Amino acid sequence: MHPSKKRKLGRVDIDVTTFGFGTAPLGNIFRPIDEPTAEAMFDTAWNSGVRFYDTAPMYGHGLAELRTGHSLRWKNRDEFVLSSKVGRRLKPARRETIDFTPWVDAAPFTMDFDYSYDGTMRAFEDSLQRMGLERMDICFIHDIDVFTRGKDQPEVFSQAMDGAWRALERLRDEGTVKAIGVGVNEWEVCLEALKQRDFDCFLLAGRYTLLEQDALDTFLPLCEERGAAVIVGGGFNSGILATGAKEGAKYNYAPASPEILDKVGKIEAVCRDHNVPLAAAALQFVVAHPAVPSFMAGTRTVEQLNQNLAWFAHPIPSAFWVDLKAKGLLREDAPTPAAG
Repeated sequence: MHPSKKRKLGRVDIDVTTFGFGTAPLGNIFRPIDEPTAEAMFDTAWNSGVRFYDTAPMYGHGLAELRTGHSLRWKNRDEFVLSSKVGRRLKPARRETIDFTPWVDAAPFTMDFDYSYDGTMRAFEDSLQRMGLERMDICFIHDIDVFTRGKDQPEVFSQAMDGAWRALERLRDEGTVKAIGVGVNEWEVCLEALKQRDFDCFLLAGRYTLLEQDALDTFLPLCEERGAAVIVGGGFNSGILATGAKEGAKYNYAPASPEILDKVGKIEAVCRDHNVPLAAAALQFVVAHPAVPSFMAGTRTVEQLNQNLAWFAHPIPSAFWVDLKAKGLLREDAPTPAAG
């Protein structure tokens, strides 16, 4: 699988590269990334043929959007696809008054949820101004899931399906944006959104990985039926599919359970038999599904980015996937990549 290979974004007239560049780390989550490193990662991605970039107001209170615009501003705008998100409004404030947690050295804006029609329209325009770009191609409604909103999720979801949806539908109808979708941590929320509204695509953080394929039951089939695309991020399940089943490995942002450690250990054994890096299998598995045109990866260093690019292109024999299914480590109905 080559990172620069392009695929159509579902039913929409957009071609995205199978490897996308995610900018969440560039919002300085947990610890800062300096400007030269941020710029070098954008340059490395571009020079590797990556032409799909995703950002959001949330990432560093606008910092990731600022960096994204700075790095892409003088590129040929027709050569790349850009997505950002709505659902939060940023307002300027003195740094000492802002709680940036978990971001570090973020941009000087407060951040509040706003899924109203007017708030969505304003947030959309604000993002374009922060990036200094004339358009974004894809816009997602951000974080209307249980993981983010807890007990308030049903009410928040309802608000978004009214206000934010109406705003994005108008922007799409006017041709201001080509595709609209939802970006969340749970496929169940994507499924309900697709049942209720005519979305083009979804950005799903994990939930369809080497360890999780429940989305094959209902969500992914409906996406295929409706021509909706799913961009998957978090293909490592927050760590364990990159690090392997070692002590302290993280699974979905928490220490992995003994059951998960055992399953990953068994997958690793099959990897060793076929000389396949676990992380390469994790990345390439995701984009084998016909509804998934691209994997969105975020990294903190040029070295991490280069490693991801190498894993994405690593040859994997068909026998590897056959063995995983034969050992009950992968669903029989899960699409797998062609031999490379």
